[in-house]
Amino acid sequence: MTDVPVDLDRHRGMAAQKATDLRRALAEVENNVRELREREADLENRLMTVPATSWPEAAVKARYLLNLYAASLSTEDSRHRALVTALFDDFARLSGDS
Repeated sequence: MTDVPVDLDRHRGMAAQKATDLRRALAEVENNVRELREREADLENRLMTVPATSWPEAAVKARYLLNLYAASLSTEDSRHRALVTALFDDFARLSGDS
């Protein structure tokens, strides 16, 4: 017995190597999605539990929520999309970002 690891990919056929690569890529994506969901949940908990101390801080919370809302809109809902865009423009104008 040796301490040298065996490269199993070298012993597989091309189809098996591609399948293994796909499984590895999928596992990596799933792990990234899980981490992203955890970070998103942490952010949402902080947004809910830490009160805003100024209008700009409240606007940050509103922007986050509006982005979630806008992402859920259908592509045909141009009226609500335009309303969200107009509100973002208002935020930028009132905060001096434009």
